[in-house]
Amino acid sequence: MPRLAGDGVVWLLVLAELLTFGLLFASFAVARWKEPAVFAQGQAALSLHTGALNTLLLVAASWAAVRAVKAFESDRGDIGAHWLLAALAGALGFLAVKSHEFAGKIAAGFDWATNSFTLLYTLLTGFHFLHVVVGAIVFTVLWRKARAGAYGRANHMAPASGAVFWHMVDLLWMVLFPLVYVIR
Repeated sequence: MPRLAGDGVVWLLVLAELLTFGLLFASFAVARWKEPAVFAQGQAALSLHTGALNTLLLVAASWAAVRAVKAFESDRGDIGAHWLLAALAGALGFLAVKSHEFAGKIAAGFDWATNSFTLLYTLLTGFHFLHVVVGAIVFTVLWRKARAGAYGRANHMAPASGAVFWHMVDLLWMVLFPLVYVIR
């Protein structure tokens, strides 16, 4: 019988996070439906290019995380460590691009409490940002342990669990990006 990758506790965390974000996504959609002019104005100020770049960074990090797990399953720990470093680079790239976006908004006088768009935009993107920070920390810890030879064919549960968490972060962005940046 096929088994889910990673630890069961991570899957419970993923479920709880998906439910939480699901409520935020639904709130955003309902608020946009009720206040289309406010949301059109707010969304017009967002950069599709920045959002698309962040999408590429997250997907690349997910791909690298999968390659890392596959390398550990094949007892190629050194290769797995390199892939974890690549996944970390994608996470850090996302954080840099998003921080630049946030800084630009703040410099332009952005106030999270201006209206329902700014509030929900801040909640969704800020909460997702925090998840990327956690993912980057996870990749850093896994990479350090991988460099010390901790993972291989017999022991790759931690990297698989880290990859599951990261895929959730990636999946959330795959909903967040179109919902907040694209669909108008």
